[in-house]
Amino acid sequence: MKAVTVTAPGGLDRLKVVDMRDPGAPQAGEIRVRLHANSINFHDYAVARGFLPSADGRILLADGAGVVEAVGSGVAEFAVGDHVVSGFFPTWHDGPPPIADFSKTPGDGLDGYAREYVVTPATWFTRAPKGFTHAQAATLTTAGLTAWRALVVEGGIKAGDTVLVMGTGGVAIFALQFAKLMGATVIATSSSDQKLERAKALGADFTLNYKSTPEWGGAVRGLTAGLGVDHVVETGGPGTLPQSIIAVRTGGRIALIGTLTRQAGDLPLSLMMIKNARLQGVLVGSRRQQQDMVRGIEAGGLKPVVDKTFGLDAVPDAFRHEESGQHFGKICIEF
Repeated sequence: MKAVTVTAPGGLDRLKVVDMRDPGAPQAGEIRVRLHANSINFHDYAVARGFLPSADGRILLADGAGVVEAVGSGVAEFAVGDHVVSGFFPTWHDGPPPIADFSKTPGDGLDGYAREYVVTPATWFTRAPKGFTHAQAATLTTAGLTAWRALVVEGGIKAGDTVLVMGTGGVAIFALQFAKLMGATVIATSSSDQKLERAKALGADFTLNYKSTPEWGGAVRGLTAGLGVDHVVETGGPGTLPQSIIAVRTGGRIALIGTLTRQAGDLPLSLMMIKNARLQGVLVGSRRQQQDMVRGIEAGGLKPVVDKTFGLDAVPDAFRHEESGQHFGKICIEF
């Protein structure tokens, strides 16, 4: 079978397509999956570039979707022909997070899903939403579940809430879609007016260009009658968090998803305290939460936004497209 690996110490010029031994038949409690698609995330990019060192020859990518080809004895949840999607933390089935690193994450601490076939414990996958392409299903593992957990599981979002999403990457677009599915008002930010128009087409109620409005925290309060938003899906980190603290309402929540700005900044912690606001790190979610998300997606008819797809032999090009910042939604691999 074909797979995409990274040679230590990493770099896009050190990714290669290799031939590997077929994983064979599943044993008790396992399933064999013919993978057809992946989506890529900043975490995958960090591994590929060597920012997050991994084992030499590691198979890349945490997000994988495909079809069950065989099931081992004792597996009742899946049958041959089922469409499935991988979990980011395959050993986190339910309850609070049991792990604080990537040692059990495919594509980092474990071999990932940039390959044609895999045999794993059945609990490493969940059912994919009905009617989804494999590429659409692959977007759920990391970006989809992160947005779902931030707003639904931890945020307890309800109709009438206000949500601020930053940028137009995978998590932000999923957060926009989930928020609208729940009946919330959404404010979206971006440096591109063109992308903001696309966000409006997806249902964003208000948009702000953070380049032309650098003090966008105050602008968000202006759009909410001075109250601030109930939920902030914070993907920038230190460079944007001060404005997020200004933007959030008293008693509101900030879900810290990423640190993409990679810059230091003074945080107005006294304002955070006075507001009784909650700042919580959110790193993907559990298998149970993914199963709940799939049911929610099917009930609401949500479809992921796929920006562009690449072949298995063009994974470096997919990462370069991510690097460019031109994408809107998810970048996928199909094979």
